[in-house]
Amino acid sequence: MKPLLSVDGILGEHGALAAALPGFEHRPEQLEVARAVEEAFANRSYLIAEAGTGTGKTLAYLVPAILSGRRVVVSTATRNLQEQIFFKDVPLLRDVLGLEFEAAYVKGRANYLCLHRFEARAASLRFDTPEDVAAWPRIAAWAERTQTGDRAELDLPEDLPAWKDLSSTSETCLGARCPLYESCFVTRMRRRAEAADVVVANHHLFFADLALRSRPGGSETGVLPRYEAVVFDEAHAIDEVATDFFGFQVSNYRIEDLAGDAQRALQPDAPGADTLGALAARLKWHADAFIHRASVLLRFAHDGAVRLEAQSLKGAATERAQLVDALQSLHAFCAPRAEEAPELASIARRAGEIAEQLELLACADEPGHVFWAEARGRGLFLRAAPIEVGDDLRRRLYANVDTVVFTSATLTAEGRFDYFARRMGLSPADEGVPYATVSVASPFDYSAQAALYVPDHLPEPNAPGFARAVADELVALCEVTGGRAFALFTSLRNMEAAWAAAKDRLPYQVLLQGERPKRALLEAFRERPSVLFASHSFWEGVDVPGEALSLVVIDKLPFASPGDPRVAARIDLLRERGEDPFGAYQLPEAAIALRQGFGRLIRSRRDRGVVAILDPRLRARAYGRTFLRSLPPARRVDTLEALRAWFEGAGRATG
Repeated sequence: MKPLLSVDGILGEHGALAAALPGFEHRPEQLEVARAVEEAFANRSYLIAEAGTGTGKTLAYLVPAILSGRRVVVSTATRNLQEQIFFKDVPLLRDVLGLEFEAAYVKGRANYLCLHRFEARAASLRFDTPEDVAAWPRIAAWAERTQTGDRAELDLPEDLPAWKDLSSTSETCLGARCPLYESCFVTRMRRRAEAADVVVANHHLFFADLALRSRPGGSETGVLPRYEAVVFDEAHAIDEVATDFFGFQVSNYRIEDLAGDAQRALQPDAPGADTLGALAARLKWHADAFIHRASVLLRFAHDGAVRLEAQSLKGAATERAQLVDALQSLHAFCAPRAEEAPELASIARRAGEIAEQLELLACADEPGHVFWAEARGRGLFLRAAPIEVGDDLRRRLYANVDTVVFTSATLTAEGRFDYFARRMGLSPADEGVPYATVSVASPFDYSAQAALYVPDHLPEPNAPGFARAVADELVALCEVTGGRAFALFTSLRNMEAAWAAAKDRLPYQVLLQGERPKRALLEAFRERPSVLFASHSFWEGVDVPGEALSLVVIDKLPFASPGDPRVAARIDLLRERGEDPFGAYQLPEAAIALRQGFGRLIRSRRDRGVVAILDPRLRARAYGRTFLRSLPPARRVDTLEALRAWFEGAGRATG
């Protein structure tokens, strides 16, 4: 590392980046964030940094992170940003500027072939579906030549059943006891990360690894090396990811996988193989009985979620006890034989874990946790998670890592950081985990580049004709912009209803979320004028700069549904504390989500277009002002005629 380099020396107006890149545009906002990050690293402290779109926040944290000389994990919410950092920003800093550092790109275990499981499958050649049979020759040939084991090298269907039985998982990993440990692709990836100064990861991998480290022996099967600092980009998405990984779930799929692995753990002629097979069959039988009984009790006639209370599963107590006994019997058989076959140690651990978790789910009264059940297809998932992740973050992360930076374009509501800080377990200096903040606005001229259309003639969102009215308004808006629209919905039901009502009236390519993979939808959208109907997964992390996207239509203010058991539990907890859940949780959460939706539109100085919010509550309710004050300062228009005039004028101004 060159000791005289500094944040100002690299990102300043006359710095190394300006000298190395023709046409470099100095951004004061970028330098302000970089200085704040540099200070956080120097003081070994916690920072929340909101940086508007276009500020160059990636370099603003990468430069001080690299100059710190410590191993830093950079975690993102989306693979697109993860790839941009590793394949674009890292080479820029290393090759163009000559900074001396090593970087590693890490993915979750499920992306990698497990050689041990592959050899077992190759020996048995047992397949569950015709798709698996057809894919096997390509997988086998690739496995012989791949240097990374990364499934991205293969053009496999996302949902290919065989991959689940071939990929690496923390549940099935044998760690250092695996006979193929030294040649394992995950081991190789971890060693590359151990040699790196900057490890580029994603939130799912980071929190899976953090949760795993809390388990006995978890550090052995973790993916990330020891690190001294963390930068969370797209930090607005942390809460939900951490909630999932700090909890647990028991499902029929998880138990079926355990039973299947138990049946395959010993060769057919090995001592005890018959007994193990019988225990696995017994486990599957009792699992089926319990899942069926629980589904009946919870009255699942279709997909959905229901909160579990202490008595919710009382009617399935007999079936649960029999299932727990089957798990304990499997554990009792495998544990003493773990030295004979490493697989048996893994099976014993998994059986014991599921038995303990079933007991917790039956009681459903762990303080600070929410318990719920979800039905999806033929699967029943019984889940538990912390209501708030702040305590877990303090115990699992802040207690061991003294430098953490949270950054995103959307971390404040009405310009205030306190909601996000509280969710992250951060607090004022006199209360526990102090933090600093920095906020810089986007350099884009929103008043010239964007119009905010807020009509007053649509019905309330709960009115019977709302979806039809949204479809009508969308058709009219597309006539103004020539299509090129994202129609973003807060529910799949409204998305599908509006799509059905509008698709035959739109003279453009009409795309619907779920018809194709996300990446394929975006590629099709960019090719020609289109209207894409989408829900939650397109509200954030989607980047379509230029004329391909000129209109973002949002049907409703994105309040989290109280029908979600996690949302209901948070509301109940705040009421128990004597707080107003609407003001303390639901409103700021929705304001940040709306900012994310708005942010799909303007991605560069050349972009221009319209954000239309079709929820009349934005005008009619007092809390509408909170949303409006949280949004960028776009030009406000209330009629289609005014919008058409603005759009045509903006087109001439930027044409």
